[in-house]
Amino acid sequence: MGSRISDEKIEKIRNSVDIVDVISEYVQLKKQGRNLIGLCPFHGENTPSFSVSPEKQLYHCFGCGAGGNAFSFMMAIEGYEFLDSVKHLATKANIDLPELEKSETSNASSELNAMIAGNELAAKLYHHLLMNTEQGKDALDYLVRRGFTEEMIQQFSLGFAPDSWETLTQFFQKRNVPLHYMEQIGLLAKRDFDGKLFDRYRNRVIFPIWNKDGKVIGFGGRVLGNEQPKYLNSSDSKVFNKSNTLYGLHIARPEMRKKNEAVLFEGYVDVIAAWQAGVRNGIATLGTAITDEQAKLIRRNAQTVIVCYDSDNAGLKATYRAIQILEANDCYVKVARLPEGYDPDDYIQENGPEKFRVEVIGANQTTMAFKMNFLRRGKNLQNEGERMQYIEDVLGEITSLTKSIERDHYVRQLADEFSLSLDVLKQELLRLYKFKNQKNVNQPKQNKPSFKSGFVTKKRLLPAFHNAERILLAFMMKDINIASTVKEKIGGNFNIDEYQSIVAYLYSYYAEGNEPNSSQFIQRLHDDKLARIATEIAMMATSEELSEQELYDYFKQITNYPKIVKIEEKEKERKEAESREDYAQAARIAMEIIQMKKDLKH
Repeated sequence: MGSRISDEKIEKIRNSVDIVDVISEYVQLKKQGRNLIGLCPFHGENTPSFSVSPEKQLYHCFGCGAGGNAFSFMMAIEGYEFLDSVKHLATKANIDLPELEKSETSNASSELNAMIAGNELAAKLYHHLLMNTEQGKDALDYLVRRGFTEEMIQQFSLGFAPDSWETLTQFFQKRNVPLHYMEQIGLLAKRDFDGKLFDRYRNRVIFPIWNKDGKVIGFGGRVLGNEQPKYLNSSDSKVFNKSNTLYGLHIARPEMRKKNEAVLFEGYVDVIAAWQAGVRNGIATLGTAITDEQAKLIRRNAQTVIVCYDSDNAGLKATYRAIQILEANDCYVKVARLPEGYDPDDYIQENGPEKFRVEVIGANQTTMAFKMNFLRRGKNLQNEGERMQYIEDVLGEITSLTKSIERDHYVRQLADEFSLSLDVLKQELLRLYKFKNQKNVNQPKQNKPSFKSGFVTKKRLLPAFHNAERILLAFMMKDINIASTVKEKIGGNFNIDEYQSIVAYLYSYYAEGNEPNSSQFIQRLHDDKLARIATEIAMMATSEELSEQELYDYFKQITNYPKIVKIEEKEKERKEAESREDYAQAARIAMEIIQMKKDLKH
C-alpha cells in the first residue's frame, strides 16, 4: 500500500498532525509530566495506563501493550487499513493525495462510493420535499404537532418520502445513478411480475442514518397513515449494518468525549427529542437489542453509559439485557428511570426539558438498584416462596459486583428490609459466588469480584541483560552517536531475537541518512509485533544522558549473558557426570567452569 503514496508524502502527513489532537478525539487525556495519560480505548481499565508522548509522537498502553504512532492508532481504533489511515489524517491535515485519486479505481471502492452517494442524494431530496413542497406539508405539520422544531428537523436532516411509486426512481434516473446499487441498499425495490423498480419508502417521514463519519448509510421511515409496518428501516447492505451502527453517533460524539458519558435510547425520536432538551450525548440502537459491536463502539468514545429506555415491561427487559452487554464490554452503566407508561419523548413533551435533564437523566440510579427493582416486579413478597426466590435472585446479582463495598451495601440492604441475619446472607453470597465461579471455570477471569483479601500482582522483573538491551535500544532510537558506538562494540549481537531485528532495522534507518525520530522509525517496521515492542521501548522513561560507565556496564551485561548460559550448561554437565559416578569427567568440567568464571570477571 505504501508504494501508492511516497514515503515523503507519508512523512509530510505524519509531521502535519499532532498525535495528541488525533487521540484526544477518542480518549480524555490529562497531563502527567512530559506525557499525557488516559484510560486505554482498547481494553477496559479503571486506572489510566495509556500514555501519549507529544515529544515522540507515540502512544503506548502499559496495560495491554497497544502502541504506535498516529497512523497505527487510527488503524486500531477505527479498523482502518494503512491506506485508509493515511487518507483520514491527510484530510485532517488538509493535504491532497492526487496519486490516490488517480489510482483508486477498484470495483469494490467505486461500488461503495456509489451506494453512499445515492444515500446522500436521497437524503437531500427527502429533506427538500419535507421543507419546501406542498407534498411535504402534511408530514411537516405532523412533526410540528409532535413537538419537532425547525432546528431539530435541520440538525437531523429529517425528510419526507411522498406517496408515490417512482419519485425517487425518476430522480435517480435523471442523474444517471446506478439503479441496481440503489436496489441493493434498499431505497428501491423490484416488482415480482415485471421486474420494474419502484420507491421502497412511500408516505413516510424519513430519518437518515449515518455512519460514524457522518455519511448517510441508511434510513428509517415512519408511516403517516395506518399502513404496516409503522417503522421501516433499511436492510443490511454493504454500507449499512444495524448491528454495528448507532443512531446519532457523529452528532453526539463530541459531547460524549467531553463528558466521557453517553445516554443510550431505544430509538431515533428519543435521541432527537433529548437533543432539543439539552442532552447532546444521546445515541440509539436501531430497533434491535444492543450488540457487542455497538457496546464496543460506545466504549471507544465514553466510559459511562446512562441507559434511558421506555418504562414499559419491554423497555425494562431491554434495559436489563443492555446492562449485561455494556458491562461485559467494560462500560460503567447507570439507569435513568422514567415514570411508568412514559418514553423519553413523551416525558419531555409533558414535563419539559429541564425536568428531563434533572429528574430523569440527572437522577439516574446504579444498575444494582435497577436490578433489585426489576427482579421485584410481578412478585408477591408477602409470599414466603416468592420472597426467598427474590432474595436468592438479588444475591446472585450481587456476586457480579466487583467492589466489596458495593456488595456489602446491598447485602446489608437485603438484611435490613427482610430482617435477616447479615452473617447468614454473607455465607449464602459466598456459596453462590463459588458455585458461579465453578460454572465459569473456563471463562476469562478479568473483572470477576474477589472475595479474598486484596493483593497486588507484581510485574515480573526482567533479567539484567534484558533490561540492558531495552535501555540501550531506547537511547539508540534517540541518539545516533550512541547507536554508532553500540554498532562498533557489539553490532547486532543482542540476546533477545526481537531486539536483534529492531537493531538491524535501526542501523539500516540511520544508514539511509535519517535523523533520530522514533515515530518515523517505527513507521518503517512493517511487523506489528516489532512495532509494538519498539514503541514500548521508545516510551520508556530514561535519563537525559548515558554516561560512559553506564554504557560499559550495559555492554558487559549483554556480552556476558551467553557466557553465563554456557557456564550453567557446564554445571548441568558436571552434575550429570557426578550422577554417573564419572568423577574424573566431573573434575575436568569443574576446572573448565573455574576458567570460564575467571574469563567472565575479566
